[in-house]
Amino acid sequence: MFATMERMVVTGLGIICNTLFMKQQSKLVTYIAGSAKSTVDYIMVRQGDEVKVHNIKVIPNEECMPKYKLLVMDMRFNTTKRRHKKFEPRVRVWKLKEEQTSEEYKSMVRDEEWKHLDVNEHWHKMKKIMMETAQHIWGMSKGPCRHKETWWWNEEVAEAVSENKIKVQKMEERKFKGGMDGV
Repeated sequence: MFATMERMVVTGLGIICNTLFMKQQSKLVTYIAGSAKSTVDYIMVRQGDEVKVHNIKVIPNEECMPKYKLLVMDMRFNTTKRRHKKFEPRVRVWKLKEEQTSEEYKSMVRDEEWKHLDVNEHWHKMKKIMMETAQHIWGMSKGPCRHKETWWWNEEVAEAVSENKIKVQKMEERKFKGGMDGV
C-alpha cells in the first residue's frame, strides 16, 4: 500500500493532505503506543482537489481504534447552479393526433410535386415540405411546457395514491388517539 501511495505522489496523481498544513507535532500523531508516537494514517486527494481541502487534523481525545487517533479533513465544494436551457420554439406535432388537422397535413404533403431527384435532394425537399406544412397548419409553440411530464400517471396510479393517503390519515388518527389515551 505504501508503494502505491508513494507512486501516486511521485507521478503527481495524488497529494498527501497531512503535509499541506503546518501543525504542531502533537496534532499530526495518529498512533500512540506507550512512548512511541508516529503518523501512520494519511488522507490523499487527487492533485486538482487540493484547493478544496481547508483543514486536516487529528482529534486528540477520540480513538477510532485502540491506540489510533481519529484523523479528519475539512473540504469545501462549490455547488453549481443548473443553467436553464433557453427556450426554442417547436412545431406543435402533438396536434397530429387531431383527425381534422392530420387529414389536412396529409393532403398538403401529397399535393406537392415530387420530381425525379437524387436521394439527398429528395430528402432535403421532403424535409423542407413536411416542416413548412407542419408549421403552417399547427404553428410553433410559444413558450416552455407549463406542466411537468406525467406520461406515467394513469387511473391505476391515481387510485393507489388515494388509497395510500387514506391509510396514512387512518394511521395518524390512531397515533393521535393512542397518544391521548396514554395521557
